[in-house]
Parts: sequence; C-alpha cells; structure tokens
Amino acid sequence: MSAAITTVSTTPFDGQKPGTSGLRKRVVVFQQEQYTENFIQAIFTAMPAPGAQGATMVVGGDGRYYMRDVVQKIIRIGAANGIARFIVGQDGILSTPAASAIIRKHAADGGIILTASHNPGGPSADFGIKYNTRNGGPAPEAVTDAIYAATRCIAEYRQVALDAPVDLATLGRQRFAGFDVDIVDSTADYVELTKTIFDFDAIRRFRQQTPGFSLLFDALNGVTGPYARRIFVDELGFGEGALAQCTPLEDFGGCHPDPNLTYADKLVARVASEKISLGAASDGDGDRNMVLSHDWFVNPSDSVAAIAHYAAECIPYFQRNGLRGLARSMPTSCAIDRVAAAKGLELFEVPTGWKFFGNLMDAGRLSICGEESFGTGSDHIREKDGIWAVVAWLNILAHANQAQPGATIRSIMRDFFQTYGRNYFTRYDYEEVAAEGAAQMIDAVRAKGPALIGQTINGFTVAAVNDFEYTDPIDHSVSRNQGLRVIFDDSSRIIFRLSGTGSEGATVRIYIERFDATQFDLDAQVALKPLVNAALEISELSKYTGRNEPTVIT
Repeated sequence: MSAAITTVSTTPFDGQKPGTSGLRKRVVVFQQEQYTENFIQAIFTAMPAPGAQGATMVVGGDGRYYMRDVVQKIIRIGAANGIARFIVGQDGILSTPAASAIIRKHAADGGIILTASHNPGGPSADFGIKYNTRNGGPAPEAVTDAIYAATRCIAEYRQVALDAPVDLATLGRQRFAGFDVDIVDSTADYVELTKTIFDFDAIRRFRQQTPGFSLLFDALNGVTGPYARRIFVDELGFGEGALAQCTPLEDFGGCHPDPNLTYADKLVARVASEKISLGAASDGDGDRNMVLSHDWFVNPSDSVAAIAHYAAECIPYFQRNGLRGLARSMPTSCAIDRVAAAKGLELFEVPTGWKFFGNLMDAGRLSICGEESFGTGSDHIREKDGIWAVVAWLNILAHANQAQPGATIRSIMRDFFQTYGRNYFTRYDYEEVAAEGAAQMIDAVRAKGPALIGQTINGFTVAAVNDFEYTDPIDHSVSRNQGLRVIFDDSSRIIFRLSGTGSEGATVRIYIERFDATQFDLDAQVALKPLVNAALEISELSKYTGRNEPTVIT
C-alpha cells in the first residue's frame, strides 16, 4: 500500500498535561478536530532517545468507545514520524498488563495504551491515552513533562495518507511503504508469561480435589474477559460459569468498570448469595483487581501483603528468583511493611502512581508492590496486573489447602493477622467535586498543620502533619506534595490527597489507617469510625466541597 506523508498545520490546546496514568478527558474532548492528533504527535516528538525513527511501537487498548479510531491515527502519525513497526492487538484490544508484557518480550521502544482505566466508557464518557517506555512501564515524569511541553508549542503534525484503514481484525503482518503493522493475538504472550509465574498444575489439582470450591470472575465488560477465559477456563479447567460480564464492550455495558464494593455490586451480591469461595473482578483495562469470598473482603492493602508473605513459599517465579524487596504507595496501609521487616527485605514507600515502582524494579531492588487503589503486581512486567493477583490467590489457596485442607480466604487472612496483626484501613472517595474547593480544603489543612500537633482528637493525639516527599533512590529525582499526612502517636494515619485519575473536576480521597495487634474481626468501618470523624473535623470537607457523603467507601 502507498503511504505518502503530509504535514498538517495546527495550534496547541490547553490542558494536555498527562496525569499519573496519561491524558484522560471526555470522549467529546478527544473528538475535537486535531486534539487527539496533537497529543499523539507530542508523544512521538518527546520519545526518549534514540526517538521514533526506526522504532517499534506497541499499540492497543481496553476496547472502549473511540479506541479503534485512535489506533488508526496512531499508526498514521507514528509512521510519518519514522516508526518502522507497530505491534497491535487484534481488533485493537490489549490489556494494560498485556501491553507491558509485549513491550518487554519483543524489546519494543515503547507503547501507546488507549484507556481511561476504571473510568466509564461510551460516547459521553471518558477516554485516555497513555505512553509507556521501553521497560514496559508508564512514562516517568521527565518524559510526561516533555510530552506536555511539546503540546504547548506544537505547530504541525505529520501523518501518512493510506489508501484504506489498517485491517485490525486479521492476524499477521501487513506491509506498507516504510513500515509494517503486526496484528497479534491479544492474549497469547500474556498467557504464556503467566504460566511461567504460577503453579498451574497445583491449581488444577486443587480444583479437582476440592469439588466444593467455586470461582467467579467478573470482567465488568472490560478488556480482561478474553484473558480470563484463556486462563481460568482453557488452562485451569474452571467452567464457563466461573465467568461473568467477560465480553469487552465499548461502554462496558453501562458498568462503571472499577472493581470495588460499590461498582462491582453485581459480583458482590452473587458471591454472597451463591456462597462463592473466590470472587474477583478487574477494571476496564485490566490492571486492577478485587478479591473477596462470601465471608471475607480482602482489602487491597492486605492482599498485596498476604501475597508477599506466601510468594517464596508457593509461587514458582519467586521460588526461582527470590524476593528482592517490597513496596507500597504512601497511602496504602503498612501491612506489607510488617512482612518486609519479618523477612528482612527492603521496604519502599513511594508516591501514588505505578511509574514510581519501575526504577526500583529495573535496579533489581523490588519484587512485589501494591497500591490501596486495587493495584497489585510484581517485576514480571512494569504495570499493575489484575489477573496476576487473582491467579496468585488461587496459587495461595492451592498451597494452603495442602497443609490445611479446607483453608479459605477468611482462614488465610486470619492466620496472616495472627502473625502480623491487622492494619485496619478504609478510603473515602468524593468524586467530581469542584476543583477549586478541593484545593482550598487541602491548603486549609496544610495551614493548620502546626497547630494540630499535640492536639487529641476523638482519642487520638496528633504527632506530625506533613506533605509526603519522595526522593527516588535510583535516579535521585524528587517528587513533592504527594499527599498530606496527619500521623498520630500510635502510628494511626489520616491522609488527604487529590487524585489525578478523573476526567472532570477533582476527586478527594481520604485514607484512614489504624493498627491492632489483638482484635482482628472488627468491621473496618466500626474500628475506624473515630478516625473518620477526626478526618472530617480536621478537613471541614463539607464546608469546602458541599459533600456530606462519599461517592465510594473502600
């Protein structure tokens, strides 16, 4: 096919600054003439050395509305900027973890992932574009800053004029003048990698020997459906009844594809009513997870800590490679800290955003990490990985049942608390509040910080108030103002933070944590109620946001 290059004049758009997970806006914003083209060109302009010329680029997304149109734009603009090879998931579909795996396996120079993650999809909902670098992980701040700088001074973009759209449905290589497009099986490389990590034979034996065990995985009509079918049904032998909402849909079937107790309510109800042994869900692009049973919800902070505890005992990948370090995002509970201390491992506390784990992994100092926002993963790729976490729990259950037949998620977590104590944790989200009021609230808490020290609020005495600042131990870059912390003298914490993952307004997140060495069976909301009330008193949230109730409680 012919591929003549044309140059198109353009002008900058305001607000094309990538957040922690790329650029996210409403679909109608991306559909503005030249808006998407400008941002794509900025990515290729800002690609780290040696740049776009002769490079290989992985492209795919979560199947949401407008994705396939943007895949075509990326190919046309990328080819005009010198990209020599595109590796594209069939029909444009690639989960975020799969994209990372493909970048790493094929030594690609980077990838563009089309997703707004756990945000809703459809013509009136959200879209997103994220650039990952050649290590398979999200672009670091230096690169996203360069992309933003390029969007602010852009005057033109280049694109090839193709005779017809690229065929995204047919597997195989398509050759064009000056570049190739390889359409690949969206699941193959990811499934192959997953089989090298976990003990699939042990999980199959566990399933066969435990006929009463039941699995229910809900993809929320997001991208993980095909991956779940390949792994849970084809490889591990669970029936089709173990899958729910596993067909990727452009609008996620009206679901809000966020795997938490509020938005995955259909799964939660089925797990309870059908007494499911292991219920799980993932989000729109497949990098988040929720794990629960009919009698226990595994808080994400506890989940990553439990996986870290068992990893070297039963997961082949860590038995081969060992555990080199553990990490969590700052707001995540300190449960994993206790595992690290017991096992003599380095523990890293980083800002929210998976990109902060990448340098540690690349330096060989980090094996397992997690975020309280339902993100869990390891150094097998450079993204959090929803399916990985679910298979990890299956592996742990298979292992625990060898020593203690009948072991359940609840009993495993009970044993964990007996060993380490319990870090009670909750998060209150106030979504799409007025950005100005949210910022004023944070500023007000920061200003009153010194006066809070020494005060006793609802029985908790304030020991410190500070903004979290992180110095990367590998490249020594500094990230400031990553969350406002109120720390009490018993190690309890309240954290206030504005999230960058929404497409409109601001999301206020309040994180609350308290450790208990002896009481493990309290309801988290009951255990943390005095601290919740203290957080609302300190922040005066209702005054600044007009909200009296959170959108989501985790």
